[in-house]
Amino acid sequence: MKIKSMTATFGKLDKARLEPGPGLTLIHAPNEGGKSTWAAFWRTMLYGIDTRDRDKKNYLADKNRYQPWSGAPMEGEIQLELEGRDITIRRGPRGSTPFGSFSAVYTGTQEPVPGLTASNCGELLTGVGAEVFSRSAFLGGGDLSVTTAPELERRIAALVTSGGEDVSFSQAMARLKEWKNRRQVNKSVGDIPKLEGELEQVRQALDQLAEVSAQAAQLEGEQSLLERERERLARQAEAHKLLAQNKLNQRYARAEEEYQSAQRQLEALEAEQAVHPVPDRERLKEAQGELQYLKVLDEEIKQGEDALKESEEASAKAKGAAEDEHFPGLTGEEAVAKAAAGSAEYQAVVKKAGTPGRYVKLFLGMSVGFAIGWLLSNLLLKGGASPFTLAGLIAGSAITSLILGLLARKKRESAQKLLEQYGVQTPEELTALAQSYQERCQAAEKAAHEVEVIRNAVTERQNRREEEKQQLLEFVHQFAPEVKEMFGCSAALSRALSIDHDLAAARERAEERRRRLDDLAEQGGGRSETPAPELPVPEMGPEEADQALAQTVASLDQVNAQLNQACGALQAMGDPAALSAQAERLSDRLSRLRLEHDALSLAMEALTHANTRLQERFSPELNRLTGQFMARLTRDQYSAVSLTRELEGFVRTGDAALPRSALYLSRGTADQLYLALRLAVCRMCLPDRPPILLDDALASFDDGRLEAALELLWELSSEQQMLLFTCQKREGEILANTPGIRKIEL
Repeated sequence: MKIKSMTATFGKLDKARLEPGPGLTLIHAPNEGGKSTWAAFWRTMLYGIDTRDRDKKNYLADKNRYQPWSGAPMEGEIQLELEGRDITIRRGPRGSTPFGSFSAVYTGTQEPVPGLTASNCGELLTGVGAEVFSRSAFLGGGDLSVTTAPELERRIAALVTSGGEDVSFSQAMARLKEWKNRRQVNKSVGDIPKLEGELEQVRQALDQLAEVSAQAAQLEGEQSLLERERERLARQAEAHKLLAQNKLNQRYARAEEEYQSAQRQLEALEAEQAVHPVPDRERLKEAQGELQYLKVLDEEIKQGEDALKESEEASAKAKGAAEDEHFPGLTGEEAVAKAAAGSAEYQAVVKKAGTPGRYVKLFLGMSVGFAIGWLLSNLLLKGGASPFTLAGLIAGSAITSLILGLLARKKRESAQKLLEQYGVQTPEELTALAQSYQERCQAAEKAAHEVEVIRNAVTERQNRREEEKQQLLEFVHQFAPEVKEMFGCSAALSRALSIDHDLAAARERAEERRRRLDDLAEQGGGRSETPAPELPVPEMGPEEADQALAQTVASLDQVNAQLNQACGALQAMGDPAALSAQAERLSDRLSRLRLEHDALSLAMEALTHANTRLQERFSPELNRLTGQFMARLTRDQYSAVSLTRELEGFVRTGDAALPRSALYLSRGTADQLYLALRLAVCRMCLPDRPPILLDDALASFDDGRLEAALELLWELSSEQQMLLFTCQKREGEILANTPGIRKIEL
């Protein structure tokens, strides 16, 4: 089979067309140029699209990932050459299902290709299913690693047998393991542990049945003994009840007599109260409080009179201290005003009189003036004024100054007399004297005011006492008109309260006796018409008998409950014969399952041994072919390859003693190993030689090994069509002069 052309509306491809050559086609495109999309389109056209796949975290289902970017429906067409004839395969939408429609016709006609359907298209054209195709001829996404799969395992196994195997070793082993696990996986899972548990339960039920039967017999004996003991203790308890009833009736009779006595006393007091009625107790208590308040008022009046006496004495002293000979009949304010006027008058007289030094200065000034005048006249008039004239002038000035000084002295003496009448020397002392008088006057006024306040308070309490006393007497006269003074009021109130108290006590006593009688009646007491019979005293006390009876009843209830449970358990357990038969059936079935389990274990061992022998047959051929391709790809650096059943690769160099796992290889060498394996699988398992598609499969190869790989692919392309997608220029440069290569730029 060879691809002649592909037309796709798929992902970013919008009616794009690709026409590879019959041999090796090199398709170059940059990243995001559509290479992987063409590869996915080829695989999807062969095997369809899984519409059940769903998007997951960091994963898109193909039906969503390759929806056309243009918004057009997903569709495509491939023209193939198959067995000398051209066929055209088309897939397109069906309703909302992508690639839901399918057709395969011979090119240029509408004649369907017989037997080619949407479900078997890929397997009929390539000869293998999708699992083998994805692990051999489809190298997409740059991942060349190969994992095993049941279909690939069957294919390889068929090559070394008759070719008629329909089931792989792993599938057969899985089926045997499933059967074995169904019987027993471990000690707790499987049919065998389940049957063992059921058998153990039946055996335990049989043992429990025997145990419960013995327990039921024992409980029946205990039940009989406890019932007899309960009857004996009940008789003793009944005797105690009769004795207690007799005592209760006697107490009731005494209580009835006490009630009648209290009632008689109450009636006598009520009769006395009717003759001499008194106010209620609360009002009497209030009257006693008023009497106590009168005593308080008497004490307050006495204290007030003492305080008034002390205040009057203090006021007299303050008034005497306020008298002053210098300010007779004046108030404090008038005295201060008079002192201020005297000080002002004194200051004015002193100011007019001046001081002695002032007149001395006047005399000296006049003398100097006369002397200067005399000198000037002598100079100007040339001897005009005589010295006697000068002396006369000076003497005159002296006499004038003396007269003025005497007048000033008299004025000062007159001013001093103003202060002496008050007994002070300075105006400041006069002011202080007046202020002291004012303060004494104020103290006297304050003391007089306090006397007035105290006198008013005493008078107010005296008036209140008389008023309260009169009201109290009027109240007491209601039930004691003979009372005349407060002592009699106190006695009358005490007597009235005593009568009220006695009446209240009698009422309370009668009520208490009545309640006691009612309480005894509620307890069952009453007056018996006939005397109580003599009863024997039980051997146990009442509390001891009641306690023993309660314990016996509780024990009997417990035994009855246990016996009922035992009988119920016996009924629930069923017939012992049926349980024995069930145990026998389970034992037989368990033996059969154990035999089957052992047989399956032997079958798995035999299958494993056969698989090992089969692997010894197929591994050399696959190892040999893979080793040949690996030697070509690595320029004989790795000449031998060995593969496990799971297709895990090991390589060995020419001089190495032991093989090395692919896990130890570089990324490029590991890719070369798995490329060799895929090519070997294509040779061994794909006899129809379908096209091999490589999507960036050689990106990790160095230049030397890339050239070796291209040489190998070019050789293989003579027998099998090759489509090599790449984003690099190296492949084109290496194959520049190689004939039969088709190159396409996307």
